[in-house]
Amino acid sequence: MDFAYSEKVEALRARLLAFMDEHVYPNEATYEAQQAAMTDRWQPVPIVDALKPKAREAGLWNLFLPHSDRGAGLTNAEYAPLAEIMGRVHWSSEVFNCSAPDTGNMETIDRYGTEAQKRDWLEPLLEGKIRSAFSMTEPAVASSDATNIETRIVRDGDHYVINGRKWWTSGAGDPRCKIFIVMGKTDPENPDKHRQQSMILVPRDTPGVQIKRMLPVFGFDDAPKGHAEVVYENVRVPASNILLGEGRGFEIAQGRLGPGRIHHCMRAIGMAERALEMTCRRALDRRPFGKPLADQGVMVERIAKMRILIEQSRLLVLHAAWKMDEVGNKAARADIAAIKVAVPEMACQVVDMAIQAHGAAGVTEDFGLAFMFKYARTLRIVDGPDEVHRHQLGRLELQKYKPPRAT
Repeated sequence: MDFAYSEKVEALRARLLAFMDEHVYPNEATYEAQQAAMTDRWQPVPIVDALKPKAREAGLWNLFLPHSDRGAGLTNAEYAPLAEIMGRVHWSSEVFNCSAPDTGNMETIDRYGTEAQKRDWLEPLLEGKIRSAFSMTEPAVASSDATNIETRIVRDGDHYVINGRKWWTSGAGDPRCKIFIVMGKTDPENPDKHRQQSMILVPRDTPGVQIKRMLPVFGFDDAPKGHAEVVYENVRVPASNILLGEGRGFEIAQGRLGPGRIHHCMRAIGMAERALEMTCRRALDRRPFGKPLADQGVMVERIAKMRILIEQSRLLVLHAAWKMDEVGNKAARADIAAIKVAVPEMACQVVDMAIQAHGAAGVTEDFGLAFMFKYARTLRIVDGPDEVHRHQLGRLELQKYKPPRAT
């Protein structure tokens, strides 16, 4: 592959970088101040909504959706460097209507939804009028193996009835969240365990949908989006809300999670770049023992290591994105598994070194490094833990060396 960005991507990068310089970085303190002053942390932060019309006017809206005429018409490889730029500030993706879980949910409905589902839910999501949540993980089972999921989706005439308990339903805390995508079992006795599951659209205000609590992550509540524990008790929705058809849940998940992992990883790379930047400025500015930190050999070595780790990860993700575009998500599954392990590990190391360079200040929220570390560490579990991806990658590697079966 050619790692050089096309003229189209370079032009978008330039516009996005200029927007960040003019509107996002100068308002980081505004965001923190506004959120701190809010009596209800679960309401939208005003500065984010104020910047959204500016992003639309700048043509920086819905940049994801690879191979779809509803987005900017970018491939995974073309969108990846833009996601990296947005990842430099944890809330900036929403300004461009490119934040999780909405991106994954919009891609899911765009690829697998009916025209009616697109009209009712995709269009308002693309307009930024509503937000959404993804409800898959369950507290009672080991959800790293999604075949364990126990939530039931039972056909009853022209409706489905849903019963189950989920948690880590990302996005559910936002008052603008109007639609959940829920994964559960429609055919638990199917001998093919990957045909037991389905995904279904559940409007947030449907009777029986109960948010039990919002789950903190290392002490951060991630308001106003958050991650909820949700109970579905005799939740009845029209049969037309099923996505793609019964038994297609795993197929949808694979289509959804591939691009999502590119987005997560590139945002993490952008965050790591910001941490490296902060480390370099800190090293040049601070003078322990009579000379700058930058004159200490250990600091120079760490900065070099941070640069190497980031560059390795970026190239690995860009290659995975290119391969997805060229041969599809299934054929690129080894590459996707590799980045899902490598990038969060890199981000954890880079942010940890940045914290060390900042000393006691690094563990406060004055520099945002504690939030970065929370995000990096959580990413080792999000969309499947490291162990699952390593296992898949190792099996695929071993498969290359197995002798062919006799016919």
